[in-house]
Amino acid sequence: MNKQELLKSYKNEEDRLLVSKMLDQIVLCSKRNKIQNTDFLDSRQKLLLEKVLKSNKIENYIIFGGFEEAERTTIIFCPEKWNKEIVEKNYPSVMQVIEILLPNDLKGKYTHRDYLGGLMKLGLKREKIGDIVVWEEGAHIIVLNEIVPFLEQHLSTLIRFQKSQISIKEINEIHKCVINKEEIEIIVSSTRLDNIVSELCKTSRTKAEEIIRAERVFVNYEPITKDSKAINVGDKITIRGKGKFEIVEQVGNTKKGRYILKIEKYI
Repeated sequence: MNKQELLKSYKNEEDRLLVSKMLDQIVLCSKRNKIQNTDFLDSRQKLLLEKVLKSNKIENYIIFGGFEEAERTTIIFCPEKWNKEIVEKNYPSVMQVIEILLPNDLKGKYTHRDYLGGLMKLGLKREKIGDIVVWEEGAHIIVLNEIVPFLEQHLSTLIRFQKSQISIKEINEIHKCVINKEEIEIIVSSTRLDNIVSELCKTSRTKAEEIIRAERVFVNYEPITKDSKAINVGDKITIRGKGKFEIVEQVGNTKKGRYILKIEKYI
């Protein structure tokens, strides 16, 4: 695998740096005979790196984010003779959970944004933080192990968490995550992307086309700028600023032949 030749195919500087860092971690894993991991990746970044791994026939890795449905994940590279069970025992060396339990007067009042905003105020980089599982009494924040000492020292200095109970948990103690979805139906003249984005954003076709061309729309976590892309049942559409949607079913057609689609919106 020629690193420099491979990197030439990436025009986007951020993508090139992401791939470069991953390739360095693969080399380190082999040299040190010790697991190495990426930072937390969003779905698009994960898809990009998976393509690199598959095209170069690299197989000795695990993608993990703390629990099965995690959206933000890390890629863990394993020495050749390691198996999955050994890697799982080493998860605490990669990531841990910050548990924040709120005082009675704040229970149910904090959202994902409140927790993430607090971490950002401490100057942390988003890629060091995984999913944040929120429930009424508090939250579990998955973080890379390297920033745990910093959080232990500084998290309680934030006014919003001064009265909270803060502790460190192992990754297998993560609070069960409930993914909330809202079911909606839309009616479109065709299953072109611009038609569907127009309905999901409750805007005109012209505005939908602008949103797509501004690279704000992802289909199955890949950026799409082609208005006419055909959308199928099972596809996931993410629109920056509007949310994430999944095409669940084509329910039927109206008398005028328009398509009725059942959509699940992640909330």
